[in-house]
Amino acid sequence: MIPSPEHLSHAGRHFLSRRDFLAHSSTALGGIALSNLLAADQLLIDPARPYAPRRPHFAPKAKNVVVIFCAGAVSQLETWDYKPELIKWDDKPLPGGPSVTFQGPAGNLARPQYAFRPRGQTGKWVSDMIPHLAELTDDIAFVHSLTSKSNTHGPAENFLSTGFTLDGFPSLGSWVTYALGSESQDLPAYVAIPDPRGVPQNGSNNWGPGFLPAAFQGTTMSSKEPVRHLVAPGVSAQADRATRSLLQKMNARHLEAHPGDQKLAARIASYELAARMQLSVPEINDLSTEPAHILKMYGADDTQNENKAAFARNCILARRLIERGVRFVQLFNGAYASGGALNWDGHNKLKEQYDTHAAILDQPAAALIRDLKQRGLLDDTLVVWCTEFGRMPFFQKGARGRDHNPDGFTCWLTGAGVKSGVSHGVTDELGQKAIEDVHPLYHFNATILHLLGLDFERLSFEHNGIQRRLTNVEGKLIPEVLA
Repeated sequence: MIPSPEHLSHAGRHFLSRRDFLAHSSTALGGIALSNLLAADQLLIDPARPYAPRRPHFAPKAKNVVVIFCAGAVSQLETWDYKPELIKWDDKPLPGGPSVTFQGPAGNLARPQYAFRPRGQTGKWVSDMIPHLAELTDDIAFVHSLTSKSNTHGPAENFLSTGFTLDGFPSLGSWVTYALGSESQDLPAYVAIPDPRGVPQNGSNNWGPGFLPAAFQGTTMSSKEPVRHLVAPGVSAQADRATRSLLQKMNARHLEAHPGDQKLAARIASYELAARMQLSVPEINDLSTEPAHILKMYGADDTQNENKAAFARNCILARRLIERGVRFVQLFNGAYASGGALNWDGHNKLKEQYDTHAAILDQPAAALIRDLKQRGLLDDTLVVWCTEFGRMPFFQKGARGRDHNPDGFTCWLTGAGVKSGVSHGVTDELGQKAIEDVHPLYHFNATILHLLGLDFERLSFEHNGIQRRLTNVEGKLIPEVLA
């Protein structure tokens, strides 16, 4: 049966007319030649199909990404970077140390607030604060010597997410979906999942498109708050379908009269994706189809800890999105500045607050990685754990918490293309400053792009006469973490 015109794509409708078919055919060879000339320097994206899959620069190790972003700056000294010298120097002043740091006078050195112990075959020392994630140590590549350009949460989140401390630059997920498109055509290419307690300090900058086309911004959704405004209130499904059919016919007529109107084609593409999402999003958010043992594994059935259960459901949602071919999923743990109550910003009562935050993060995040692995999805999926900077080895004066430290902290990778059981880079014996294999966050982001088959020096976009990159004019790979 021949489909009716309203069921065809807008590009396909042009070929129903002999005149349009001949007109398009006459320009096809010229378009192919032009594409070949431009392909080396600039991506050519069909506005009517902005999320169509595109080839990477070289064979990728990973096809999809899950980023677990712990907002508020997790202390490396309470988690991944074991410093036994801190135990020896506990409650003593740091010789030659700073008298004042970001939020005020510095106090004495403070031992790790949790016990550490060796884990797995590698014997890496990891904190008891995160026992479930600690069990995965043999599968993880740690980078202990990262540095940031800012010790302030908002600019530091920007630097981690976009490569610049200022607002207005594209996020990592936007760069990736701009370069590669998506395997899923009924879900967004890029999804940002906020923490159940709120959005991070710099909000939508963490998933914004900057100066890239707006189509490549992240779509926010969570198990708690699905995509809004998918269904018009008070409009029946039959009336909605009839309205969309009429709109398609009107758009088709307009395109026939103005076949070169790329802005209209892009708008139509976004509307058509929204229409498909009316069916796909409610289905993917419906976790009632998950078996009880999966809910239990993630902790989504925890009736005592509402925030943990909600974050666990977000982790399940992340897995379901990856299963459906979504290219980039950004999963936030921790919200905005709140004296450490809602995120990892532990200035005053670090141990007390980290007990709360770790209980929310640990089991669900570890279960997500295990679940991806048992389903074979980790073969093609890169999982990134990151935070915007680290913490000082001493407490703040008069408090039981640590101040901001951009000079040495830890993030890690696991999954597709990652070397397992690696600890790369070194901070000093007290964990204050990276001293060996020092890597600005530019290097970390360049390595993520590389695992997706993207050359960080070639992936660029001209804005205001400047060829902009995620890594600015810097960056290099971290080959020690690559399989």
